[in-house]
Amino acid sequence: MDETFRPVFGPVPSRRLGQSLGIDPVRPKTCNWNCVYCQLGRSAPLIAERKEYVSAEEIIATLKTVLQKARPGSIDWITFVGSGETTLNSRLGWMIRQVKQITDLPVAVITNGSLLYRQDVREELAAADAVLPTLDAGTPELYRKINRPWPEPTYEQYLQGLIDFRRMYRGKYWLEIMLVKGMNDTEEALHDLAAQILRIAPDKVHLTLPDRPAAEPWVKPPDEEGIMRALAILGKSGVEVVHPRRGSFDISAYTNPTEAILAILARHPMRDDEIIATLHRWAPEQAREALEALRRSGKVQIVERYGVRFWALAGGKYA
Repeated sequence: MDETFRPVFGPVPSRRLGQSLGIDPVRPKTCNWNCVYCQLGRSAPLIAERKEYVSAEEIIATLKTVLQKARPGSIDWITFVGSGETTLNSRLGWMIRQVKQITDLPVAVITNGSLLYRQDVREELAAADAVLPTLDAGTPELYRKINRPWPEPTYEQYLQGLIDFRRMYRGKYWLEIMLVKGMNDTEEALHDLAAQILRIAPDKVHLTLPDRPAAEPWVKPPDEEGIMRALAILGKSGVEVVHPRRGSFDISAYTNPTEAILAILARHPMRDDEIIATLHRWAPEQAREALEALRRSGKVQIVERYGVRFWALAGGKYA
């Protein structure tokens, strides 16, 4: 396992789940989608095979150790969230059941939802307390433009999977839509989305906005008019805009700023000031020296989006 990848990380501040202890069951960038807005860069190549990308036994053993050391009340949820597509790990269901046996903390799964057309995947996720799948497009054409998926399943199979899971699932079912200016924030695209949301009938719909470096440089968040349009058209479905949550990242497991920076950037890119604030255990000049040393070593890169400079891992593929 390389120095930038630890399958159990955090807790980190989550938009919807408070302080979330993350479990990443796949390696970067193991994904069957190549979303234009992905903050980890392009998926190249696309990967659609289900297998044990990260040892399930190692993940559970590490989780037990982390939970034993955690301060009471410091974790709100345990969240399976991949630096790729979470459900591609073929032992995800076993891991969810194991987590439920060792802690009373609720378990969430963040997924693109593309494999919910499979009965085995639906049964595996049924044990979770919350499942948060993605729906960015209301038509097959826009689905291919935004998510750029592996050819299987088809859009209708993917959509039917979201519907079928809703029918059998008893936990919290929160649908996530990433709004991209000029793509799915138009009146036509939003009406198409509203029709599909009605078919799925989730408990909530969360609208999120790209606020980190997207894989494609032209990706931008909608303006205020676009957001208001989305709320007006989708609002009857219990929709809310979910803004990034500010909070502290737990970096207590790291002994030097270099390790901490690599671990943080493995999850998402950050601005200079965010990194300095997160590495408060070290003096600001130490953090800046570590960043510069990592840049010279070729382990990190600078990506500019929205007129802002972000740091990202060197392996991320950004246009």
